[in-house]
Amino acid sequence: MHFSIIAAAVGAARLTASSPAASTNSTSILTTAGAQAVIPGWHLQSSNNVSQSVIALSNAGVDTSSWFRVGARGSVFAGLLESGVYNDTHLFFSNNLENAVDYSAYEIPWLYREEFALARQPNQHYFLQTNGITSRADIYVNGVQIASNKTQVGSYGGKKYEITNALTDGQNAILIVAYPTNYLRDFAMGYVDWNPYPPDNGTGVWRYVEMAQTGPVSLSDPRIKTDYEYTWRNAATVTVRIDATNNGDQAINATITAAIQGPKGSQVTTVSQPVSLPPGQSKTVSMITDLSNPQIWWPASWGSQPLYTVSVSASISNTISDTAPPRRFGIRHVSSYVNSYNDTAFNLNGYPFLVMGAGYAPDVFYRFDVNRTRSQIQRILDLGLNTIRLEGKQEQPELYDLADEMGLMIMAGWECCDKWEGWDYNEDADGVKWVDADYETANASMLHEAAMMQTHPSMLAFLIGSDYWPNDHATQVYVDALNKMDWPNPVIASAGKLGYPALLGPSGMKMDGPYDWVPPNYWYGDQLGAAFGFGSELGAGVGTPEISSLRKFLSAEDLDDLWQHPHKDLYHMSTNESSFYDRSIYNDGLYNRYGKPKSLEDYLRKAQMSDYEATRAEFEAYVAYKGNERPSTGLIYWMLQGAWPNLHWQLFDYYEQPMGSYYGVKVATRPEHVVYDYEQKAVWVTSNALNSSGMRNVSIDLIHLNGSSISKSTSSLDEAVPNGSSNVASVRGINSIHDVALLRLRLAGENNVTLSRNVYWLSKENDVMDWDNSTWYNTPVVKYANMTTLYTMTNATVSVSTKKSGSSATVTLENKSGMPAVFIRLGLVQGSAAVESAYWDDNYVTLFPHEKLDIGVKWRTGGAGSPSIVWDGVNVPSGKSSLG
Repeated sequence: MHFSIIAAAVGAARLTASSPAASTNSTSILTTAGAQAVIPGWHLQSSNNVSQSVIALSNAGVDTSSWFRVGARGSVFAGLLESGVYNDTHLFFSNNLENAVDYSAYEIPWLYREEFALARQPNQHYFLQTNGITSRADIYVNGVQIASNKTQVGSYGGKKYEITNALTDGQNAILIVAYPTNYLRDFAMGYVDWNPYPPDNGTGVWRYVEMAQTGPVSLSDPRIKTDYEYTWRNAATVTVRIDATNNGDQAINATITAAIQGPKGSQVTTVSQPVSLPPGQSKTVSMITDLSNPQIWWPASWGSQPLYTVSVSASISNTISDTAPPRRFGIRHVSSYVNSYNDTAFNLNGYPFLVMGAGYAPDVFYRFDVNRTRSQIQRILDLGLNTIRLEGKQEQPELYDLADEMGLMIMAGWECCDKWEGWDYNEDADGVKWVDADYETANASMLHEAAMMQTHPSMLAFLIGSDYWPNDHATQVYVDALNKMDWPNPVIASAGKLGYPALLGPSGMKMDGPYDWVPPNYWYGDQLGAAFGFGSELGAGVGTPEISSLRKFLSAEDLDDLWQHPHKDLYHMSTNESSFYDRSIYNDGLYNRYGKPKSLEDYLRKAQMSDYEATRAEFEAYVAYKGNERPSTGLIYWMLQGAWPNLHWQLFDYYEQPMGSYYGVKVATRPEHVVYDYEQKAVWVTSNALNSSGMRNVSIDLIHLNGSSISKSTSSLDEAVPNGSSNVASVRGINSIHDVALLRLRLAGENNVTLSRNVYWLSKENDVMDWDNSTWYNTPVVKYANMTTLYTMTNATVSVSTKKSGSSATVTLENKSGMPAVFIRLGLVQGSAAVESAYWDDNYVTLFPHEKLDIGVKWRTGGAGSPSIVWDGVNVPSGKSSLG
């Protein structure tokens, strides 16, 4: 859509003083004490297109039929997308987002308006709860100003306002004036250098606005504390804490009752506590009970996720005054400590917990789809990851619910580089320096987010700083707010080691890069981001999508630029002021190691190989070295996925399609695995499982590219090492490699069952790095490994057969050649389109001569006709076979 059409569409929706009244729903939004309701949707309009005052607009009876009708939550730009003013498929294509939008349209306030019916009842109180408005707003109800942009401040400044006196019987109206967001001035949700910024900088009502009705006593959300610390008992003590407030002008005696239900819905116990409340006062009520034979919550790879539910009510003389929304919780224990090397390590339910995670990105326009999020978490768990990090974009409450249900840990925290880090001492941050009022915003933000997160067993920690640590005043504000919300998890000062506040001590997390391409042996070194300590954000900058996704957002010219202009700036990389606006470092490594590409297809195959070995090496090194003298304790890969279609920093793409970077991680994080150490030329057996037991055997096969053997050996462990790693053997014959060789490692358990199979392509000499000239984002390579002979191999003969069962299949690959079949990519297609829901047990595999391998695939059903399997490889011609 051209800009002129967009401008006309936005400008056409104007409100005039003579417009007739809008029709409204006559059903009361609230009916009983303890009821809560979400404002169900909004009429959205630019302040430039209205002629009445905000007071007039906030009264009932205004015609908004020409305004945009949008959902209950969403930024301004998300609302325009929802209304069809813009189309994200168009905006995401090439550089359309830069050219097809009038960014000046979002430099003025936008209005969110809704009408609702209410039958007011005597002796009742009515409240409005905000949960996320970016970044500041005025709020009016029926012509009465409830909050100003001096009090409703910050994307996370959720606040509760009593609006009883502003309401009337019958139709009521609410108007929110959302002011334009500036990342350097406002406490917003910025993207730093991740991607282009949304045109509106996320301005708007991005989380639900809620209403509640209560009697004289109202309740906060409940909070849960348990005494479970991983030693087994036949009972766990659970403390339910909640704040009760007397909203009236007379003292009240109330009874607070908590009912706890077990994971299968059966009631476990009920406990009550009387409370006396002076007029206008609040008190925290604690109720303590024991749960017999508690069911313990575990991350997905370690166990099940039983969830208890607590419901709390307040009654006065046996009449309900308020009920808090039910909250789920899990019984588990998380702790952290800083070891003698100044590295943070986590324990979960008494076991060392190696964080294997990635940085999560919300949608660039802050849209939220619960089904898409569920699908993304399925991808995360399929990858073998156990944690995501949220840097300043804490998402919607449903994310935490899904994480609880599915067993994914979450590290939340504030973001870097803008207003959030504008502390007096920090001259590196671009954000406007904090003033007194900003500490109030920080307090409101921390209180709201902590209240939302507190009961979730998926919470691992909260980082109150990112690149830099908060100054002493901000630290005290954050910690006091967390303590007030009974925060049960670690609080960490920052994601780096630049400094720390005395109140919290060292963060124990390193943020030394890399963020751009480095060779696989980098991770087995002893400097910067190599596998020791806790890397809070680091990676080789890879994540190249496959062609089926690239064609959705790149033009023919853009595709040519990928391989024909390796140093060119690319719009789908990062912001134009970023160090990552091109693929020059990545492409230098690719062209030098694998050879100059001859076509787009050749470039993408080499890119997938490079991405696969990059992510595999990073995660394998951190898993293998967790038992070292200075152990690796965790890593957050930078990043998990893109906020929009992009070309790097992702393990699956915006369309949720896996690629080489995905399967490199999926191999490395297997419950039990066998790993090649590039620097020591050694083999490690690793375990991320708690129940590994029995003898383990390792076979080691090194061959030339013509299929002839260089060395062959076996090694064994008398007993597996649960949740650990062992250096079991050296690889013989590395010095006998002529150009490139293939190393196959196989880990077998009892009855010779294969637990892991892993193939590497190795040159005689590793890449050589110039550590002394490292930057914050990269370590230069001064001599590249030479892998070019991989692309001179003659073709192997591979047969492909399939056995389908419903929405799953087994694909059998058999190499009928005397030479290896290298890097075979398998795909599932419906017609010519990739099946986006396909989950492969393994992919991008290499077969040794005469080797046979079964690989499983499953998918969600849908579409016309039966899907087909497609394949190709470095020296394997492309093919296709129907699953019908």
